Parts: sequence; structure tokens; C-alpha cells
Amino acid sequence: MKPKLSDVAEEAGVSPTTVSRVINNHGYLSARTKQKVYDAMEKLHYQPNSLARSLKGKKTKIIGLIFPGITNPFFAELIEKLEKQLFLKGYKVILCNAADDIAKERDYIKMLIANQVDGIITGAHNLGIEEYQNIHLPIVAFDRRYASGMPTISSDNLQGGILATQTLYEAGARHIYFMGNPNQKGNPTDRRLQGYYQQMTKLGLESQVMPIFFDETPKIKKVSIQRFLKERKADGIVCSDDLTAILVLQSAKELQIEIPDTLKVVGYDGTTFIQTYFPELTTIVQPLDDIAMMLVESLLNRMSNRVDKLGENDFILPVSLHHGATI
Repeated sequence: MKPKLSDVAEEAGVSPTTVSRVINNHGYLSARTKQKVYDAMEKLHYQPNSLARSLKGKKTKIIGLIFPGITNPFFAELIEKLEKQLFLKGYKVILCNAADDIAKERDYIKMLIANQVDGIITGAHNLGIEEYQNIHLPIVAFDRRYASGMPTISSDNLQGGILATQTLYEAGARHIYFMGNPNQKGNPTDRRLQGYYQQMTKLGLESQVMPIFFDETPKIKKVSIQRFLKERKADGIVCSDDLTAILVLQSAKELQIEIPDTLKVVGYDGTTFIQTYFPELTTIVQPLDDIAMMLVESLLNRMSNRVDKLGENDFILPVSLHHGATI
């Protein structure tokens, strides 16, 4: 039986009025009381006002966006495109910066539910969040697998890894490294590394990975990259993202390593920002306009209870190559 507001009140040991005030963020309540109500809602898998909304036929016209942050040009541009497309369709957004904090993301999920958003688009990097399994809201994901049956939109990360590796090979590189996260968690982005492995095997070359992680600070990354460039004899590097590639270029310049004569570099993402301010960087370009369009279309289809035009839970968009001066 679907839990009711009174069940949440009983579980939390408060009155139904208090539960309502927590859900609607109305009036002053202590942090302890709010947490008791949130915990009860989570335990019972209670979705606030879902029945009332369905009976009244009302929608908030608000969409929740959960992403790692906006300092990375890729996510900044994707979020901007999502907001524009949703606004044109009559929706406002609540932006949640989940960073690499699981507890923070869980709190944001609860907040979005309490604010009765009509749907959620998520692209955060935190995994193992059980709340995604129990959300009874339309939700679609970018580049991550959060729950079975949840649509996932991504670019062709496997082909991107293959293309980057082959591009370096054709430019003359033979000691080609992959610089990025070596841990395989079953996410679409892991396929960039799989593409690298696949192409290196096809070319008869030895695969070698230099670990660099998304949540490391630029300063920490740069120290690791400089040490790597001093110790290893790489002549080609496939970077998991453009910001890492830029740090490689900066480090190479400081170490007087000539690009592209001695070292060739390919990045990944190819945002408008990168192509405008770092046009020399050769990079794999993700189709941001198409990604945003498919995320919005898939979410609106689910919100309207229409059969998803994508046909499957996963939809993969093609990538392309921006040829710069780093190869």
C-alpha cells in the first residue's frame, strides 16, 4: 500500500501538519525535526503530494538538474543548453551542484521531491545512491547508470576512445598513454578507456594508463602530470577530458617538451569554450546540442506517459574530431 502523509508523521513521531510544513518548507522548523521527517519519507519511499497533483492535474513546471558543478566548461555549456530548451517549453529549472558528495546529492534529491518538481535530469558523478531506485518521478540520466529502466543519454564514448588513439597513431605516435580514471564502474564514460584499449590491441601496441581523477584539484593533477612527463617516454596521450589535456600542454611547455614534435595530445569534450580559447587543442567533440535535445525530449516523453521515441533505455550519439595543432 502506498504510504500516506499520516504514515510519515507516525514514523517520524510528529504531527501531519509538521510533515506538511517540512515538505512545503513553510515556517520555522528545527534541523532535527526536518531530518526526522526526511528519514521517515526515505524509509517509507513517500512521494509528497503525488496523488493530489494527479487528481488536480496540476504541475509545477519545474525541472530539477543535478550535475557535478558548473566550473567545468562541458557541464556549464550542457546546463545552459538544457535550461534554454526547457524554458522554451515552459519549464523553469532548479540547479543542484552535487560535486563528489553523496550526502549532498541525497539531500538535493529530497529537496527536489519536496518542491514537487515535474522531473529530473541528472548527470552527477556519485554512484550507489539508492534513492534513484525509489524515485517515482520521471527522470533521465546523462552518461551514468543510476537505476534499471532509467533512460541514459550519452555520446559514443567507445568510438571517441578509438578515434583519439587512431588519430595519435596516424600522426606518428607509438608510445601512447591514456590519461584518466582507470577504474571501470560500468558507466558510459568508461568506454573511452575501453576504446583506447581496443584500438591499442588492434594496432599491436602496449596499453599504458596514467591515473588522473575527475575530483582532483588542478594543482594536484598538474603535479602528477609533470612527474609523469619527466619519468615516462610517452609520445602520445589520450586525455579523458579537455581540462586535463590543457594541463598536459602547460606542463609540457614548462618542461620544454615540444608539442607536437616530441609529444602529441588529444583531449575530449570539444566545447565551444575550448574550441574558441584553445583552438590548438585536438579534441574529440561531443554533440552538446543533440545531447541536450535528447535529454529534454526523453524526459518530456516520460512526463507525458508517452512511449519514449528513443525506443531503448540507452541512446548513443556520434562524436567527431576537432583537428588542432597538438598532433
